[in-house]
Amino acid sequence: MKNKIASIDTKGNPIQKEINYIPFRYIIAILLTVLETLAVIAILVVLAKYVPYFYIAILLTEIFVVLNIINSNDNPDYKIPWLLLVLLVPVAGFMIYFMYYSRELPKKFRKKFAMIQESQIKDDSSEFTSLKNEDILAYRQAQQLCKTADTHLYQNTRITYFDVGEKMFDSILTDLKKAEKFIFLEFFIIEEGVFWNSILEILKDKCSQGVEVKIVYDDIGCMTTLPGDYYKELSKYGISAVPFAKLRGQANNEFNNRSHRKIMVIDGKIGYTGGVNIADEYINLKVRFGHWKDTAIRLCGESVSEFTKMFLIDYSMNVKHEVNTKEYLFSYQCEDSGYVIPFGSGPRPMYDKEVGKSVIINMLNQAKQYVYITTPYLIIDNELCQAIENAAIRGIDVKIVTPHIPDKKLVFSMTRSSYRRFIENGAEIYEYEPGFIHAKMYISDDEFGMIGTINLDYRSLVHHFENGVWMYRCDVISDMKQDFLATMEQSIKMEQDTLKDNLMKRFIRAVVRIFAPLL
Repeated sequence: MKNKIASIDTKGNPIQKEINYIPFRYIIAILLTVLETLAVIAILVVLAKYVPYFYIAILLTEIFVVLNIINSNDNPDYKIPWLLLVLLVPVAGFMIYFMYYSRELPKKFRKKFAMIQESQIKDDSSEFTSLKNEDILAYRQAQQLCKTADTHLYQNTRITYFDVGEKMFDSILTDLKKAEKFIFLEFFIIEEGVFWNSILEILKDKCSQGVEVKIVYDDIGCMTTLPGDYYKELSKYGISAVPFAKLRGQANNEFNNRSHRKIMVIDGKIGYTGGVNIADEYINLKVRFGHWKDTAIRLCGESVSEFTKMFLIDYSMNVKHEVNTKEYLFSYQCEDSGYVIPFGSGPRPMYDKEVGKSVIINMLNQAKQYVYITTPYLIIDNELCQAIENAAIRGIDVKIVTPHIPDKKLVFSMTRSSYRRFIENGAEIYEYEPGFIHAKMYISDDEFGMIGTINLDYRSLVHHFENGVWMYRCDVISDMKQDFLATMEQSIKMEQDTLKDNLMKRFIRAVVRIFAPLL
């Protein structure tokens, strides 16, 4: 049975919307990428056939590529599909490797990144000393995170938790109306509808009052939700908008390394993040996969400056002019308990380590009582699988909630394929029966929490630019736990005898799983 798509406005009246389409610019970019790839491969095939001894050069190149993959520092789960591709499809395989394997970003990108990261030097030694005196394990987690993500440890931040997107929506509108200096928005998806139109009306009004508004939206994430030149439309209202990593039809890694971040900053004092994109299904005004369960947080205090830096990095990477970041960075305290680290994660060389993955593994390895996780997908490498299993084996109460109604059937099948090994080792898996759970939330021992945009899949953990907030002994963690337990009560507990599939499904899933790190 197909999911029905319906949209209503805030008064309960139906909204008639046009069917989404892919703007012409994207079609051209995709075609150019495919044609360039095929042309290069075809030239090599012809040369190998008609030029004497050229096949020897091809053989040596293939050997070089295989050795290079084996000797790289990449995760073995990432090496295997590339090795198979190169060995099974010799010429096309290593050419695709040369074109798409490297995740190197342009030098100007890295230069701006470093410049903005250094624009605010925060002395967080007093916070680290205080945390070290409280809990040495928490101190070690915070120290590792700050070093690998080039971020800082904060106190004086008040956090509010939203257990559904609708509550975040109401809070955002209230805060936006109070903006006095600047508003920054960065989202993977923005779609015209009640959610975005409500925000846009406020942004127009604020621009007329002299408030500076900047927006970053992902060019692929919004491929079917916005016109291809929507940034030009926004500029008419005084809004400076830019698509992240605009597609240009080049045979390289431009289809990877997308911005999956969800960040809103208001006056440098208030910040929002979580799983919620700006589209009507995220606030249940449009029904796609049953009830859409998502979560988000609002930060008020000095830690918001990290979100400001993150946004300005992504914005400046995609515009030609220089951005004076110092005028947007300042300290604003909002007293509350606990410690907070807003952080970003993403591809190398911007981030040398897999930051989000490290945070989750540390939480699992150091847990004393429980680890609770909500995630829309569960397609992870062996290292993370073993961390989950080892926690369960040593008696930690590991509970994971995933969707019961999928948004992508093949991905859902792969997610389910991971259940058996976790259940056999003592972890508990639940599926959210009312619909699709999009929340990315991690809680441990009533003390540690992490919420943001990081899914448990390869694309999120390896390829995408993501963001999150690590928390220790913050009052909001109890709210997150209560919501998790309430969500679990609405979920179906998975048992081994309910996870049987036929031979064909298992075969398809096995093949897709091999190449999952490349998807």
